[in-house]
Amino acid sequence: MPMLEVDQLVVRYGPLEAVRGISFAVEPGEIVALIGSNGAGKSSTLKALMGLVDIASGSIRMQGTLLNAQASASRVSRGLALSPEGRRLFGRMTVLDNLLVGAHTVRGRSDIQDSLKEIYALFPRVYERRDQLAGSLSGGEQQMVAIGRALMARPTLLMLDEPSLGIAPKIVAEIAAAIERLNQQAGMSIILVEQNARLALKLSHQAYALEHGEIVRTGNGAELLADPFVRKAYLGV
Repeated sequence: MPMLEVDQLVVRYGPLEAVRGISFAVEPGEIVALIGSNGAGKSSTLKALMGLVDIASGSIRMQGTLLNAQASASRVSRGLALSPEGRRLFGRMTVLDNLLVGAHTVRGRSDIQDSLKEIYALFPRVYERRDQLAGSLSGGEQQMVAIGRALMARPTLLMLDEPSLGIAPKIVAEIAAAIERLNQQAGMSIILVEQNARLALKLSHQAYALEHGEIVRTGNGAELLADPFVRKAYLGV
């Protein structure tokens, strides 16, 4: 059974149709990339999956359970978590307190401590900065904290919205390595939304290219890296 099934998803903002009947699935242990330019519908898709925007039609199922009418907190409890575009940290709170915000659905103190240890192992910089105010960190360090905050919910499916945006190449490489580690060592399913199409396709098992709210290309990462349309439209080749 797929970890996640999206069928004919439509998202509207007033008269604007941002997502136009897209369908895709995420298998257990799979990284799925959504690539496309600004306004393609990538972030709207993630917000719909997380329950942050209403869907006009279509269905979202996680391990067979229909999520359409479920609140965001319920989706988190079912194993879905989002690290949003722009990081959205609480700048005047410490790094540790920002991480603990992500654990609001986790009841066991030992589970919370285990998650902190795992995040600190994944991102040693976060451990080093744990007592600093989040607003004092670099953009790359803030992105690590944002991913860590999502991981505190102990998800089975992690959604990452533009994790490389505005970050130095060295830190992008560290974050890419962490994504691979989460997937390969922890077996976590991941949806990766990225304007950096080359990075996303290199990391992904399956990928979808979106334009104007519609899927225009699909295939595994290697296939789309070699696709002439994708190379011209997204890779500048």
